[in-house]
Amino acid sequence: MAFQVSPGINVSEIDLTAVVPSVATTSGGFVGNFRWGPVEQVVLVTSEDRLVENFRAPVADHANNAADFMVAANFLAYSNQLNTVRVVDTTTALNAVANTDGTSLANTSLLVKNDDDYEDNYGGGQTRAGIFYARYPGALGNSLKVSVCASPEAFEQALTANVSITKGTTSMTVHSNPSLANTVIAGDLLLIGPDKQERKVAAVGANTITLTTAYTGNTITAAPGNLTRRWEFFRSFDRTVGTSSYANNVSGTNDEIHLVISDEGGEITGNAGQILEIYPNLSKAKDAKSPQGEVIYYKDYINTRSNWVFWNKHEATITNAGSAAKNTTFGNPSLPINGFFVNGADGDTARDADFITGYNKFRNKESIDLSLMIAGGANATRITHLINEIAEVRKDCIVCLSPEKADVVNNARYDGSELDDIVAFRNTLPSSSFAVMDSGYKYQYDRYNDVYRYVPLNGDTAGLMVRTDNVRDPWYSPAGFNRGNIKNSIKLAYSPRKAERDVLYQNGVNPVVSFPGQGTVLFGDKTMQGTPSAFDRINVRRLFIVLEKAIEAASQTTLFEFNDEITRAQFRNLVEPFLRDVQSRRGITDFRVICDDTNNTPEIIDRNEFVGDIFVKPSRSINYIQLNFVAVRSGVEFTEVVGAV
Repeated sequence: MAFQVSPGINVSEIDLTAVVPSVATTSGGFVGNFRWGPVEQVVLVTSEDRLVENFRAPVADHANNAADFMVAANFLAYSNQLNTVRVVDTTTALNAVANTDGTSLANTSLLVKNDDDYEDNYGGGQTRAGIFYARYPGALGNSLKVSVCASPEAFEQALTANVSITKGTTSMTVHSNPSLANTVIAGDLLLIGPDKQERKVAAVGANTITLTTAYTGNTITAAPGNLTRRWEFFRSFDRTVGTSSYANNVSGTNDEIHLVISDEGGEITGNAGQILEIYPNLSKAKDAKSPQGEVIYYKDYINTRSNWVFWNKHEATITNAGSAAKNTTFGNPSLPINGFFVNGADGDTARDADFITGYNKFRNKESIDLSLMIAGGANATRITHLINEIAEVRKDCIVCLSPEKADVVNNARYDGSELDDIVAFRNTLPSSSFAVMDSGYKYQYDRYNDVYRYVPLNGDTAGLMVRTDNVRDPWYSPAGFNRGNIKNSIKLAYSPRKAERDVLYQNGVNPVVSFPGQGTVLFGDKTMQGTPSAFDRINVRRLFIVLEKAIEAASQTTLFEFNDEITRAQFRNLVEPFLRDVQSRRGITDFRVICDDTNNTPEIIDRNEFVGDIFVKPSRSINYIQLNFVAVRSGVEFTEVVGAV
């Protein structure tokens, strides 16, 4: 407290209520090759529905995409926290571009990975063709269409044209005003004849208009004044465009704009033409705001709100777009502006380098909380990076991995080759207590494509640890019949027998076994640590992760305090109740905390250091049971033989 220089009372508060906080143990991390979504950006997914919403459902002819999706979905069957990163082959994947002039837009597409990439490199507008880019790379973007209504005439207009059309046909002939081809475009709605039958325009020629459905009114022969055109999204808005109140107040005119993004190809929703997003009453003026103070400049509004597109540049007929509203008259094109997206590409299968870039998003434990890394169908190169450069660097998460698919799925080299190939694969990987390997793949139903496919089990292995946390604690084993049952398994590609399980276990591979009437079970709880110690068991490794993570967080309050007996006593009083709680929940059998002048010597104090030694005896899971059945004679008392066996 401050020294006082005159009589008075100073009141202050000192908080001595600090406790060791709870830490997350159920959050997973996964890097996958998905169809849609931001690239090289961490997205928290809380359910399978959200997985579909963010990254879209898999497609049958894209096996890698489907397998990655299913691994993520399998983990989410046990958990509601999956930090997900999408990766693509960055040399071949492309964002689709909105084509407004009928050309192929060759060499105009590019790769925009995510929001940060757009803001850093493309947000200022591009000289490339196309007024919008699909928000994310992938062929799915080719299904998009953007439609802009930038004038009252584009919204609705009566036409003075002599036209003929026969009842029951879809072809309309234009006898006068041959420039009608410039005042009607495909997609427009036409109100035809005295009874104003509404029909959608399929195509426009020099002197003909083709309708999508037949006209059923009375035949019209060279009759003038029987035609009104409307924007195809006319009914989605309650009024036409004009001048916003903001522009009107500063003598600007014609700044309003309506915009619709739709699924023209039907690949996104399954319904061609389905509206995805509607944006009414935006502005062409860069400084425009709504009466409530919200920015309504269409470029900024779309870039911050749309799930489907990024702005690229203003269409040429919308003159002065992007200018300030004051004293500005903005261009009013008389027709809607329709952009059909093309040239989007999924690219080739993501390379090891792309996956490693994705994995590195999880490297800094201060930026993202993580407990479990799921390897999916990763090969030895990727897994080695996950273990050495992610888990061993963070030291607060476990990598869950499976053998390569060829090791267990349709491996017909010879009987028992699965065992040899799994062990050989494991021996290419590093030793680490921060990694857990299971024995294979399961066969499960893919409801999105109505097929069955083999999927790595590591998503389930990680999920079993989450289940264990939820029903018990992280320091319980996730294996066995109580907590180790695998969900959604039709069969296993490889279910090892007892002799094979012995070999796998000796090599640090946890067998997954199908037992008749018992289901599919994780039947081992070893880490991939090669040297025997307490840390070669999953429950012990996860116990220490929890202890270290929680006590490290609590120790932050000790930083910059004095290294004296008061601070050391406060540290002991902080840690010991937490360890007693873990002990009462069967995580440890005994512990001792040493933080005094025996380990905080004058030399350590002079180096501005602080030492707390925490000794714990971890609880061990039962891996081997010996049952001895002893036969005795009828006249023998049990007390005579107990202890003699």
